[in-house]
Amino acid sequence: MIANPDNALTVSVVIYDSEQLELQAMLESLLTALMRLPVVGLHFAAHVSLVDNSETHLLRTMTFSDLESRFLARGATLNVVSGHGNVGYGRGHNLVIRSSADKYHLVLNPDVELAPDSLAIGLLYLEKHPDVAVVSPYAETSDGDKQHLCKRHPSVLTLFMRGFFPDWIKRLFYKRLAHYEMHDLPEDQPSDRVPLISGCCMLCRAGVLRAIEGFDENYFLYFEDFDLSLRLGARARVVYLPGMKIRHFGGNAAGKGLKHIALYTRSAWRFFNTWGWRFIQ
Repeated sequence: MIANPDNALTVSVVIYDSEQLELQAMLESLLTALMRLPVVGLHFAAHVSLVDNSETHLLRTMTFSDLESRFLARGATLNVVSGHGNVGYGRGHNLVIRSSADKYHLVLNPDVELAPDSLAIGLLYLEKHPDVAVVSPYAETSDGDKQHLCKRHPSVLTLFMRGFFPDWIKRLFYKRLAHYEMHDLPEDQPSDRVPLISGCCMLCRAGVLRAIEGFDENYFLYFEDFDLSLRLGARARVVYLPGMKIRHFGGNAAGKGLKHIALYTRSAWRFFNTWGWRFIQ
């Protein structure tokens, strides 16, 4: 039976040298979240694609047969997209975004675990608010601390300070960094008109996502989510939805070595050239 795209969700997860235990934890949480949808009256088919950007074809060495059968029992498909090499984060997601006709699309990182009711809360909100393009969840780190996924338009100084200053200096500039990370957003209700959100978990209205042709593939890694946020926000509302919860184990480009610092700097340069330079404020 062919699923009705008006009642379907596509999920894309771009993989690069991820650990099998991490992937399994993410998929287990996704499966649990999908199983909650019928409880709230959402009968959505789901199409989950793991996009293998690993140059070693990592996913070919992993076994997901048990998970595949459990996804199928839920009415969901789990497949691997591979053979294209390391084409970059945004382009990897676009391989799935541009081939889908489903109503909603979840951009998800392999280092994210979804709360059991996260998808139900997010999809119900999108169903009730057709003027919303994308929702961003409440996130916690592995230690249980809040991770601020929503941001205001950054300045060069703020990004440099956040990425490279030691913690004791950051504390001296707490107000600046808290303003950038939108610490003022309430946690008991949705907030709209959010400028920028993290790409680790973006639940999108797929028609709007396809209308802007997905991610800008000129970004290899970093800032492609900020660019996407602004282009989605030009079409419809970008919303922080604190009732939708995740745990995110990633982040900290500066701590990943010189290669990531170089990629971060190159993408930042493109972002500011596209959306305007702010050096101090």
